[in-house]
Amino acid sequence: MNTSLLGLTPLGAIHTVISLVALAAGTFALIRDHQITLKNSTGRLYVITTVLTCLTGFGIFEHGGFGAPHALGIITLLVLALASVAEKGDLFGRSSAAVAVVSYSATYLFHWIPAITETTTRLPLGAPLIVDREGPELQAVSGILFVLFLIGAFLQVRRLRA
Repeated sequence: MNTSLLGLTPLGAIHTVISLVALAAGTFALIRDHQITLKNSTGRLYVITTVLTCLTGFGIFEHGGFGAPHALGIITLLVLALASVAEKGDLFGRSSAAVAVVSYSATYLFHWIPAITETTTRLPLGAPLIVDREGPELQAVSGILFVLFLIGAFLQVRRLRA
């Protein structure tokens, strides 16, 4: 595959492939298990590839220096750490399981924001769907994703409490 057609560096191509694996693992885990968890191989694959996505993303500076995507990577790593601590212990008492599932789901949301931004501003080649990365279309999509996250988080917590 000629990555220069999509404006991707070799690191950008590797980052994209890893992030697609993470999204697939997260989707599979949420459909099959209704949650992402370190207790099974799918959840562990999701977490490992999410960490790798963040780490490879730190080396991509397409729009200048440190920016919002890098900040999102740091936030994602912090939320993954929170989820792992909550899942493995009872730092949050009876709420530990809820903190873990909601935190893992938040990182899944964090994947979708740059995935949709990068896809819609690059494809189709020569005439991308969206030109402005900060435009109202992407803000609306982010809002819809956030509402879907809230609904999913509510359903996950309700399922845990049942």
